[in-house]
Amino acid sequence: MPAWPPKRRMPPARLPERAWRAVGGSSPPTAPIGLRAQPSRMDDLTAHAALGLALRIGASMLAVGAPSADVTATVLRVAAAYGLTSCQVDVTFTSITVSFDREDAVPLTAMRIVRMSRTDYTRLQGITELARAIGTGALDVEEAHRRLDRVVSAPVTYRRVVTTLAWAGVAGCFGLVLGGGWLEALVAALTTALVEQVIRVLNRRSLPVFFQQVAGAALATGVAVLLAAWDVDVRTSLVVAAGIVVLLAGLSLVSAAQDAISGFPVTAGARAFEVVTLTAGIVVGIAGVLDLAQRAQLPLTVVDTSPAPVPFPVALAASAGIAGFWALASHARPRAVGLAAVAGALAWTTFWAVSGLGAGPAVASGVAAVVLGFCGEALTQRLRIPPQLVAVCGIVPLLPGLAIYHGLFTIVVDADIDGGLAALVGALAIGLALAAGVTLGGYLGRPVSGERDRYDERVRRRAMTAD
Repeated sequence: MPAWPPKRRMPPARLPERAWRAVGGSSPPTAPIGLRAQPSRMDDLTAHAALGLALRIGASMLAVGAPSADVTATVLRVAAAYGLTSCQVDVTFTSITVSFDREDAVPLTAMRIVRMSRTDYTRLQGITELARAIGTGALDVEEAHRRLDRVVSAPVTYRRVVTTLAWAGVAGCFGLVLGGGWLEALVAALTTALVEQVIRVLNRRSLPVFFQQVAGAALATGVAVLLAAWDVDVRTSLVVAAGIVVLLAGLSLVSAAQDAISGFPVTAGARAFEVVTLTAGIVVGIAGVLDLAQRAQLPLTVVDTSPAPVPFPVALAASAGIAGFWALASHARPRAVGLAAVAGALAWTTFWAVSGLGAGPAVASGVAAVVLGFCGEALTQRLRIPPQLVAVCGIVPLLPGLAIYHGLFTIVVDADIDGGLAALVGALAIGLALAAGVTLGGYLGRPVSGERDRYDERVRRRAMTAD
């Protein structure tokens, strides 16, 4: 006798539907693609003024070396403060484009060509403070334009003699960090001051930067060769290494890594190519002079690139001096110079502690860079100082200037290609570890800083793959 009530059998056609409901997702899309523009209630005159202000702020930040992610987030934040909530921002190495999409009118699009200039932390600080004031709604468009005019057209922070002495101080302190004495530090400082003046003259004559790098590296190496020919009791390799550090593009390397990780491949590729080009200029200048010296049969030597037995207090003070002088040469205010000096001391202390645990130079440099990136992002927002100042200036004492010179010397003079390439690869590893460490530390410190908002989230999201 059949059971009552009889069991219902599911029609075969509904089995795929139930299976799909079991595995199909119901969360929002992985990315907001092709969303429809929202109606705009702004008149064209106000929209044009606000869009122009956001574009000017973004171009100014990009010109002084700010990462593309920070530029994009700042432009979106400024535009939204005046009601432009449907903006698209496209940043390349030499231009920035902002478009305001409106459903009931033609989109407003504006572009600016960015001419790269020397790093200026005072201007960068003024621009970021202005953007922060705009975000709070405290300024109208015209007043914001006037304040931006004052920031970008203000006189240079320091006289030329001050920046020249600052670059000389960087080289002198670097000579002490590498294990040299006061004579090596003095010669390195004087040589770097001469190199800086020559580059300034070449820049006024509009000579491409590549050839400026060649001339600077050749001049520093030529001074070392002359000292060796005159039998001056100076370790000439330290003089060359200190001069190389001044020519190294620290900000471009860090910004290239930040752009690559943040999802800006175009600007990352352009910045990386710039770093390669400028470094190639240094290589050409050094290699050319070393080849001429070898053909003239001049006695040349190079010291060991392993950590020199420098007393810790001397190395700590010299590292602080390197970072502080670098910030001074980059037109930072006195309070920011002091903070940069603290960052340099912190970087060297971390490097020294990690190296004492048995880590190699690349690993120790990377860990020190992570600490700097974290502190720069977590603390400088409260101190109203750009995070790039702490990160870039702090890693300067760890730049591998001596390793680059050792690799080129080994290839050109000793004809040991394998050994020279190994030294150059080691220098490249240290540089990449510094750049990646600063970027990772910045990401770790961003939630602590309390400055993260939906515009930062929008920009950072492009670097991640959502599930």
